[in-house]
Amino acid sequence: MLKNALNTLKKRKFENDIMHHEENQYLNLIDDILNEGEIVEGRNGKTLAVFGSSMNFSLENNNIPLLTTKKVAWKTCLKELVWFINGSTDNEILQKQNVKIWNGNASREYLDSVGMTERGENDLGPVYGHQWRFFNAKYSDCKQDYTGEGIDQLTNIIKDLKDNKKKYSRRLIMSAWNPCQLDEMALPPCHVLVQFNVLPGDKLSCSLYQRSGDVGLGVPFNIASYSMLTHILAKHCDLNPCEFNYHLGNAHIYDDHIETLKLQIRRQPHVFPKIKILNKHDNINDYSIEDIELIDYKHHESLLMDMRK
Repeated sequence: MLKNALNTLKKRKFENDIMHHEENQYLNLIDDILNEGEIVEGRNGKTLAVFGSSMNFSLENNNIPLLTTKKVAWKTCLKELVWFINGSTDNEILQKQNVKIWNGNASREYLDSVGMTERGENDLGPVYGHQWRFFNAKYSDCKQDYTGEGIDQLTNIIKDLKDNKKKYSRRLIMSAWNPCQLDEMALPPCHVLVQFNVLPGDKLSCSLYQRSGDVGLGVPFNIASYSMLTHILAKHCDLNPCEFNYHLGNAHIYDDHIETLKLQIRRQPHVFPKIKILNKHDNINDYSIEDIELIDYKHHESLLMDMRK
């Protein structure tokens, strides 16, 4: 009888853990959109959409909210993040690492279609990396060295995070949305505003506002990317990763993703993996995929969905 009682308790604990798993926030968002979303014929296809949603993920104890109900290509995500951190807007750098997520917006055909006929192929214009590191610096092409030009938002945040007084500032904000240069970008930024916050105990949290979220493909990457960025900054600035807060404006599902996502929400989440930052560098530009180790990433099989430009 004792053995049966223990097995019952274990089962209840397992069911309780599953019920309260943080990944359920994402699965519930999918379910909400499928049931409550309104049909919108948008710029690049038909979607089901809702407006305004939030998720919160713990980063404590080296937790990393990498979704488990499908395999997330976390190395691809990290390579893109490093590309952002280094201020690059050259898609060739990603292509050389077999990262294809920007190919649709960097092709000759696409650039011509949005009126960027003079822009070289694979030159994305002043997108995320340019705004993070050289905000509003006059843009010529992706091969130019913009060091010392514009505003280096990321470096300024790092300086404040390393300062015992300034780290508690409520102004640790980095914006990718620059109205002065939107027309020069191959694609206006979706994840537009990030704020970092430190509380007593040197607890570093990150809050992201995203104007537009492709829930099937983009959102899992965004959760992983900004959580990894917070872990990297915590290591770099001798702080303790605490939380990632995620706020979405227009959250949408493309019509050809619906059946795949119906399958995903029937899956039970696994425990999130752990992340380990192996090295601390003096320069934020020096971090690479070799510095990151993921521990115990257990996941369901991959789900294939087409990316929209």
